Amino acid sequence: MDILSNLHPAKGATKKRKRVGRGEGSGHGGTSTRGMNGQMSRSGAKYRAWFEGGQMPLQRRIPKFGFNSPFKVVYQTINLYQLQKALDSGKIIGSTINPDALHKAGLLSSSRPYKILGVGDLKVKVEIQAFQVSASAKAKIEALGGIIIQIA
Repeated sequence: MDILSNLHPAKGATKKRKRVGRGEGSGHGGTSTRGMNGQMSRSGAKYRAWFEGGQMPLQRRIPKFGFNSPFKVVYQTINLYQLQKALDSGKIIGSTINPDALHKAGLLSSSRPYKILGVGDLKVKVEIQAFQVSASAKAKIEALGGIIIQIA
């Protein structure tokens, strides 16, 4: 059984620290393991990770392409089956579906615009206020006598 005052690392688990610049007898004197000449042998030497010694850097050598529009509108999507599920469970009360009702029902995560998609079916006549509605969703909603109001 080990006594706490006698604990030590296992054999081979530790290694002596390299002490540079402590004289020739240490084996790491003279140039202190930095080599003979060059930028990195000097004190205070450093260069940026992307610097390539004056060679044209990779970031400037490769061709540039693509474009990300800062005005792109990314819509959240809501399917008809999700609306029907929320109506059945009572999360959406009434026949008017607007952004506030969708947010309270947990179908919208933020204030971003949303688009109604036609996956699934509706069973009830509803009035939907939406930024965008797909053609299939519009057909299914209007087939039940529902109304779509486009939000600008």
